[in-house]
Amino acid sequence: MPVASGAPAAPYLGGPVSHGGPVSPKRRRSLFTTSTARPEGGGRAAPGDAPAPARQWPLLTVLTLAGLGLLVVGTDLFPQAFRVGTILIGVALLVGAAMRWALPSVGMLAVRSRFTDLITYGVMGGLIVMLALMVQPEPWLRIPFLEEVLHLTVT
Repeated sequence: MPVASGAPAAPYLGGPVSHGGPVSPKRRRSLFTTSTARPEGGGRAAPGDAPAPARQWPLLTVLTLAGLGLLVVGTDLFPQAFRVGTILIGVALLVGAAMRWALPSVGMLAVRSRFTDLITYGVMGGLIVMLALMVQPEPWLRIPFLEEVLHLTVT
């Protein structure tokens, strides 16, 4: 391409060409998605000048509880460790649902819309806790209706 008198040549980046020569694009366009939005409440949970872990404290709280549950299950230090550890994992998800509902900004704990996160974290946490309470041998919680359904499907 011809260069204007005395002006240095700009590298051609394959973008649109205007009357004065090539124009460098500000951002590459995606082939499929035109824009993405951060999930509602997905902003920082602490001010921007705070260190990174402090800005993501809701996610770190949930991960710490879940990690503690996995540690209890993995070490198997006492007879009901598998049950207590699994309950901790379910409680971690329930705490995540509660924080997603109560806090206006939860950082990376916000993955989808607030409603979808609440349903996902709440249902999964509740199911994990229920299963941990009902696991054999010697379940801590007995629900006769579910026992009958299980008995009918197994036999």
